[in-house]
Amino acid sequence: MSDDSMSIGRAVGQLLLPFVGLALAVCVWAVASAAVPDLPSPIRTWQDSKVYILEPFAKRGEMDQGIARLAYYSLVRVAKGFLLGALIGAPLGFLLGLSPILQRMLDPLVQVLRPISPLAWLPLGLVLFRKSEPAALFAIAVCSMWPTVINTMAGVRAIPRDYWNVAKVLRLSRTTTFLKIVVPATLPYMFTGFRLSLGIAWLVIVASEMLTGTPGVGGFLWQEYNSLIYAHILLAILTIGVVGFTLDRLMGLAESSLRAI
Repeated sequence: MSDDSMSIGRAVGQLLLPFVGLALAVCVWAVASAAVPDLPSPIRTWQDSKVYILEPFAKRGEMDQGIARLAYYSLVRVAKGFLLGALIGAPLGFLLGLSPILQRMLDPLVQVLRPISPLAWLPLGLVLFRKSEPAALFAIAVCSMWPTVINTMAGVRAIPRDYWNVAKVLRLSRTTTFLKIVVPATLPYMFTGFRLSLGIAWLVIVASEMLTGTPGVGGFLWQEYNSLIYAHILLAILTIGVVGFTLDRLMGLAESSLRAI
């Protein structure tokens, strides 16, 4: 078999295998729906939810909106909370990586705060800000910043000793050393942290909207659960998965582009 035929075969396999996996998942879903009476089948889910998909930007009420519009509300909150977390997490990671004293001082605090659930941070945000929107942004920022902090710190500490020696030989100022050596060497680690942080931010927004009842995918899911409309619950779950997958792939492309530079 020629190399061209093998390349074509691999390309076809890469395209077909995801569809095969998707078809298997749909088959399992159909079988499960036959065994569980309250679980809608794929066909019934489409029939009951197609108005939200075929009219993705329609607005009929606060929660009765197209699925794309609801996802847009959630993405805006995620973007704001993620950027806030990144603006806090990246500088903190640089400080911890550059200062062994600060690292020893604050690392226990980071390890204590990092595993706290967004379900715990959100009530604190409501106490602090008295409104659901800033409380949600607070929860997203606090929960999503830790991968950025840890990966940025690891990137700084992984800088080869030769780089620091070159900075000393050239008598570079602290600012120049930071901008010309520390930041470029740490960027791949930072983007790995950003990718993980973005995934966590998307998870947090769903929980935040479910608790606060604000318009978005999470709020829609919680409303449909209270209304016992299971097909719409599945629609929300699928939307959460697809959007999360898309965000991860986009951040992965940005990371790959950065590494190729």
